Amino acid sequence: MLTAITGINWGDEGKGRMVDLISREYDIVCRYQGGNNAGHTVVNERGKFVLNLLPSGILRPEVTCVMGNGMVVDLAHLAHEIETLREKGIVIDPDHLKISNRATICMPYHVMQDKLEEERLGAAKFGSTLRGIAYVYGDKYMKKTLRMGDLLHLEEVKERFRTIVDWKSLTLTSIYGCDPLDFDGLYGWLQKYAEIFRPYICDIGDYLGKADAAGKKILFEAQLGALRDVDYGIYPMTTSSNVIGAYAPIGAGLPGKKLDKSIGIMKAYSSCVGEGPFAAEQAMTEEEKDKLREAGHEYGAATGRPRRVGPIDLVASRYGVSCQGADELALTLLDVLDYMDEIPVVTHYDVDGEIVDYFPMGEALNRAKPVTETLPGWKCDITGIRRWEDLPREAQDYVNYLEKAVGCSIKYISVGAERDQIIIR
Repeated sequence: MLTAITGINWGDEGKGRMVDLISREYDIVCRYQGGNNAGHTVVNERGKFVLNLLPSGILRPEVTCVMGNGMVVDLAHLAHEIETLREKGIVIDPDHLKISNRATICMPYHVMQDKLEEERLGAAKFGSTLRGIAYVYGDKYMKKTLRMGDLLHLEEVKERFRTIVDWKSLTLTSIYGCDPLDFDGLYGWLQKYAEIFRPYICDIGDYLGKADAAGKKILFEAQLGALRDVDYGIYPMTTSSNVIGAYAPIGAGLPGKKLDKSIGIMKAYSSCVGEGPFAAEQAMTEEEKDKLREAGHEYGAATGRPRRVGPIDLVASRYGVSCQGADELALTLLDVLDYMDEIPVVTHYDVDGEIVDYFPMGEALNRAKPVTETLPGWKCDITGIRRWEDLPREAQDYVNYLEKAVGCSIKYISVGAERDQIIIR
C-alpha cells in the first residue's frame, strides 16, 4: 500500500499534523523531496515539535522513517534536529531512521550563495528561506554535488570534490566578490558528519522494494504544496523540487511503482510564505488579515516570518487537487474560523475584466483579482467536537460547500493542533 500525503495550496497546510495522525496506520513514512526549508509542526502528548528534515512519523516509535533520494540534506542541521529530539526523549537510531545513499548533500556554500543572491536581488528577491535549497538542487542537475553515499568512501571522491569546490569558489569570487572557499575546512566538515551518519545510510530503493513486496504500508510525505511545485506552481516563485504526489515513488526510491492513494491536505483558509502572486490576500482588509493571522498563528515554522493570509481560494485549491490527483482531502484549521460572523471564499478570478474559474499561469496570474462570496459563520468554539454530526450546521455547510467546489471528498477535518482534535467522516 503506497499512499502520498501532499499539500493542495502554497504549503503550511498542516501536513505534519496529518502525517503524525495517519502514520499510526503505516509501517514506513518517507520524505521524498525538499530539505530543511520545510517546517512541519506536530503537537502530541510530549509537546510541540517542529520538524525540518525528519519525516513526521519520527514521533511514533513503531514507524520506520526514510529520507528519500529526492531530498537535499544539510548534515549540520540534521544532526542538530536529531539531537534536539533525543533531548525530548525521542529514540532515533539506524533501525528507526534510514537515509538514501542517493540523497544530495547541501553544503555550507549553498547556504552562503542563497543569502548572497537574495541580498543582490534586493526588492526583486524570491523570499527564500535562506537554506541553500535552490543552489544545491541547481548543482545537482549540473552534476556538481556529492551524495550521502559518498560519505561512505570519502577518500575515493576527494579529488572530485576538490574540482567541485574549485568551481564553486570561482562562482562565488567572480559574482559576489567572496574569498575562495577553504577546501580542507569543507572536507573536514564532511568527515565529521560521515562519522555520525554512516550507520544510517543505505540503499533505500532496495529497502523500500523489499518492504513493499512484504506487504508493508508506506506513507510518502511531501513538503510545501502544489502551488509551489517547480513545474506546476507559481514559477519562478516556487521551491526547487517536485512536490506533487506523482513524484513520490520516484523521489522516495521506488521509480517503478505507482501510488495506491493520494491524500491532499487543504487549509480552511489561505496562507502563503514568501513572494509571488497570491490573489486571496486582496479579498480582505489589512485589519481582517491581521485578525486571521493572529487567530491561526500564521508565522512560518521554518523561518518565523509572518505569513500572507486570505480567504480560501477555491480556484487555486481546485487546481491543487487536480495536480495532486487527490482521492480524498483533509481540511485543516477549520477551528481558526470560529470567530467570523461571515466567511469569505474566493470563487473566481477577474483577469483583465474576464471572470474565470481556472488557475492561470505567468503574468496573467499577477493580474488576477479575487471574486468572492460569503457564507454564514458558526460563531462558537468547535475545538472540542469529535463527530461530524455535532458540528454546527453552518460549519457542516461550509465543509460541504468546499467539497463540492473542489470536486473531492473531505474525509478528515482538523479542529485543533492536538492529535485527537480530528473529525473523521
